[in-house]
Amino acid sequence: MLLCLSPAWLMKVPAPGQPGESALLVSKAVSFYPGGLTFLDDFVPPRRATYFLAGLGLGPGRGREAAELARDLTCPTGASAELARLLEDRLLTRRLLAQQGGVAVPATLAFTYKPPALLRVGDASPGLRLVELSGKEGQETLVKEEVEAFLHSEALGDALQVAVKLSGWRWRGRQALRLYSRKELGTVVDMVLALLEKLEEEESVLVEAVCPPARLPFPGSPPPGPELAVRICAVVCRTQGDRPLLSKVVCSVGREDRPLRHRSSLPQTLEVALARCGLGEATQVAVVRRRVKAAAEAALAAVLALEAGLSAEQRGGRRARTDFLGVDFALTVADRALTPVALELNGGLCLEACGALEGLWAAQRSQPAAREAAAAPLVETMLRRSAHCLMEGKQLLLIGAGGVSKKFVWEAARDYGLKLHLVESDPNHFASQLVQTFIHFDVTEHRRDEENARLLAELVRARGLQLDGCFSYWDDCLVLTALLCQELGLPCSPPAAMRLAKQKSCTQLHLLRCHGPPWPAPSLHAVPCCPLESEADVERAVHQVPLPGVMKLEFGAGAVGVRLVEDAPQCHEHFSRITRDLQGEADHPGIGLGWGNAMLLMEFIEGTEHDVDLVVYGGRLLAAFVSDNGPTRLPGFTETAACMPTGLAPEQEAQLVQAAFRCCLGCGLLDGVFNVELKLTRAGPKLIEINPRMGGFYLRDWILELYGVDLLLAAAMVACGLRPALPSHPRARGHLVGVMCLASQHLQTLSSTASRETLQALHDQGLLRFNLLEEVLVPGDYEEPYCSVACAGPSLAEARLRLLGLCQGLGIDGPHYPVAHFLSHFK
Repeated sequence: MLLCLSPAWLMKVPAPGQPGESALLVSKAVSFYPGGLTFLDDFVPPRRATYFLAGLGLGPGRGREAAELARDLTCPTGASAELARLLEDRLLTRRLLAQQGGVAVPATLAFTYKPPALLRVGDASPGLRLVELSGKEGQETLVKEEVEAFLHSEALGDALQVAVKLSGWRWRGRQALRLYSRKELGTVVDMVLALLEKLEEEESVLVEAVCPPARLPFPGSPPPGPELAVRICAVVCRTQGDRPLLSKVVCSVGREDRPLRHRSSLPQTLEVALARCGLGEATQVAVVRRRVKAAAEAALAAVLALEAGLSAEQRGGRRARTDFLGVDFALTVADRALTPVALELNGGLCLEACGALEGLWAAQRSQPAAREAAAAPLVETMLRRSAHCLMEGKQLLLIGAGGVSKKFVWEAARDYGLKLHLVESDPNHFASQLVQTFIHFDVTEHRRDEENARLLAELVRARGLQLDGCFSYWDDCLVLTALLCQELGLPCSPPAAMRLAKQKSCTQLHLLRCHGPPWPAPSLHAVPCCPLESEADVERAVHQVPLPGVMKLEFGAGAVGVRLVEDAPQCHEHFSRITRDLQGEADHPGIGLGWGNAMLLMEFIEGTEHDVDLVVYGGRLLAAFVSDNGPTRLPGFTETAACMPTGLAPEQEAQLVQAAFRCCLGCGLLDGVFNVELKLTRAGPKLIEINPRMGGFYLRDWILELYGVDLLLAAAMVACGLRPALPSHPRARGHLVGVMCLASQHLQTLSSTASRETLQALHDQGLLRFNLLEEVLVPGDYEEPYCSVACAGPSLAEARLRLLGLCQGLGIDGPHYPVAHFLSHFK
């Protein structure tokens, strides 16, 4: 992230193949490093910007130069002069907030001369009266009638004063605020007529109610001196999926008779400001905070909805968006309730006020007011949009298309502008029509992976594909992908590391030998096990591995064929059953039988089960996401329930993350997105297995929903040799709790009350999250989950209760499938 202090440090150059657009180049900038170090750097050749956020000023000077730099760029921009002008039009934004956002605004009478097109459409708004003038002169009678009716209208409520001001981008910060009593009809009319002479096209004169400050109950005797008023300033940011998120609230307190403005009073927290005005009860403060949050987020949602209907020219460029918004509120009483009333929107003043408040705690970072920077969600959005810019047009070879559970890949590739080239065994796969190049190639015989990698490399070269990266998210294709990357000279973890992680007994036995340094060593997390290829191996294993144990396929996926075995006869019986039923790829496609049906016996570990999804680049941990799993239905180990974020204590969560990371490094997995399954025992985390690809089932969807981080995009970036910029301590935006539905347990329910169509409709209505995992609803002895159904909530308890009620209503819960029991870990 670079800071440019002069427009001369930047230049625009025409973008090849994109008429009318320019790339932005940086020749000089201030760069930042950990520990507070800064440097003034010269870049030769200049660096290309992948995101631009300018401090826009619409008057003369550098602000105007910055606005010109921001116009029609090929890289994403967080503001533009055109969008700033819309925000500066107080009349337009007030009508927008009242109509689309349902946000309370002051009662306003507006006289406008040749209003902008955006004000000529739409219905009238309660409390907002728009009078369109035919000219600026000879309007005395009309103005007097309208002002008199407004001053006597019920819309003003308890307001005793009105303000008269000019509205339009030319007047922001250039006029003194004039307040008048409601009784001063003649004076108000004279001021309106005087200001009308200054109007230009698309500007307005506003007469607006001055919201009376809330008379807060003060304990004991009333406070001496004048009544105090509170001005609330909220910063709200656009996050993943164009969803608004309140970042921080800062307040100022001052005398009621002296209007509060930015930079005219000290910033303070909402709690302190309300306490100074007599409201110190925590529950009441929480109510005010919730109302401010709802109003601020609704304000940004209304602005984003307006922008969505604008042309690229109206926005100031194809990639211009509003990424953050400041909303100023007055706190007043409406309908006997404390109500935030939106006064105006601004681009940076509220963010500046939040920064000033954070600066008060610069030497005491442990204070709650400074734990989260107001700009943190904005920075995440900047980095995400920058990543999209970097990845647009990248050529990626994808090995294996996967099933219906991976349909999101093709939508995401389109949205990110990725150019995918697919290698797939099924010539009729639906994804063959959704990619740039389709290469039909049988990748199921994994004993020939090295030979196949050479053949595929020749095919890629013969087709002239200029690839930026190659990756896979499909278990069956991970080793082949690593071998192919090696052949093509593309970034990837070494094939030996992929092989080690793919074969479960090799993973555990290798890590058992990793005693460090560094310490804690991976051996602390490995579990004793024994590979099984024959009945003799089974007999030997039952004497080496403590029972009860877990038997599973060496190269298996989806928990197919995994079983708890309590004694030697059960071990022999399960080995014989798997050897008979699952002999090759045709018996159960996609679970790794192309490597054979060898098994292993490992010690059964007591504890809670967890998934840790990691993003690793160059051997460095960039991000980790921990989820909790409910109890499995023994003797099988098919997943039943899950929640995210984890409900564990921070120390336990850190233990899981470090255990997962160290186990990956111990196997040589240095680059990629990995899913690690662990159990948390009384002695700490123990490894179940490493999946050297992004988490399956619902995990990518949940992480994107809760944290705004797309594991698919992160995997694609790492495959292209690009380091994803991810939050090191991601903040969840809520909680998700889900259950799996199985054909063997829910066949009737999934065919009636909880049909695929019903669940999809509920998903579309936002009542649940539905992830379809299998295309066909067919029960069997070796089944995988058919779908995942989840509910969101502001707390774990609320999400859990919503899900339980939904499962009971749909018939997913029952004596044969006790959802309450599966969710019991999540209290």
